Amino acid sequence: MISSNDFRPGVSIVLDGSVWRVIEFLHVKPGKGSAFVRTKLKNVQNGSVVEKTFRAGETVPQATLEKSTMQHTYKEGEEFVFMDMETYEEGRLSATQIGDRVKYLKEGMEVNVIRWGEQVLEVELPNSVVLEIIQTDPGVKGDTATGGTKPAIVETGATIMVPLFVSQGERIKIDTREDKYLGRE
Repeated sequence: MISSNDFRPGVSIVLDGSVWRVIEFLHVKPGKGSAFVRTKLKNVQNGSVVEKTFRAGETVPQATLEKSTMQHTYKEGEEFVFMDMETYEEGRLSATQIGDRVKYLKEGMEVNVIRWGEQVLEVELPNSVVLEIIQTDPGVKGDTATGGTKPAIVETGATIMVPLFVSQGERIKIDTREDKYLGRE
């Protein structure tokens, strides 16, 4: 159990049978009446965001999450096969369990798999990945970094907006959290 007074961004709690992560919180102490904690919570399973108010000192169950480092070894059909880096056991995850970041998943990549009991809640990829561009319009002499952008398809199949001077075959660094081009590698 955790008190609402101990809420901080990133704390995970259980409400109505689901895991919620505290995004924002504000402890309010009005001049009249009792204090309360206003929070913004994100459902870890489906991504919905709600605002909820708790009485100051109210206790709620804290979610016990297990984080394990796994390496993506190969894809078999529609499932991605991972190896636990501590026990060397194999595990399989579907694209829906991994989420929209599956577009950056590459063989040999280490990820953090976050579980609540037996249920996979989230797969955390590294904050940035280096991938090769397999298709984009050719760069033209005179294209600069401050100019426009163009779409580029990387080796995992994801489409990223890159500066005009970047060409096919180059390796680029991508921010997986914001789907942004960070630079050439």
